[in-house]
Amino acid sequence: MPQFRLAEVARLLGVSDDTVRRWVRAGQLTALDDSSGRKVVDGAELAAFAKAQADEPPDPSRVGRSARNRFVGLVTEVVQDKVMAQVEIQCGPHRVVSLMSSEAVTEMGLKPGSLAVAVVKATQVIVETPTG
Repeated sequence: MPQFRLAEVARLLGVSDDTVRRWVRAGQLTALDDSSGRKVVDGAELAAFAKAQADEPPDPSRVGRSARNRFVGLVTEVVQDKVMAQVEIQCGPHRVVSLMSSEAVTEMGLKPGSLAVAVVKATQVIVETPTG
């Protein structure tokens, strides 16, 4: 089972090392000593903890849909010409880019600072793992 040092846990969850140490002291995460004597967290426990900690903003659209991957965020940039547009949305730590018609951008009133929901429905999702 993979193990992650406390600094790695902090980077993966987007918090400080001190926050991770507080979670360990509070018993929210279990840190064990690895073979080198460094504190590590079990990967499966970390995955469950990350899922429980995920605080996704509510989807303001209140629309039923089959796509399960919805990312609520703020429009940060709109680049458009007469026909097409590129819309960038910052969804927490993730940048989502959508290509759409300029007509759709105008109809939706998309501009930097607008609240938006990126809905992703894909039949292919590429998963990568670090090498080494």
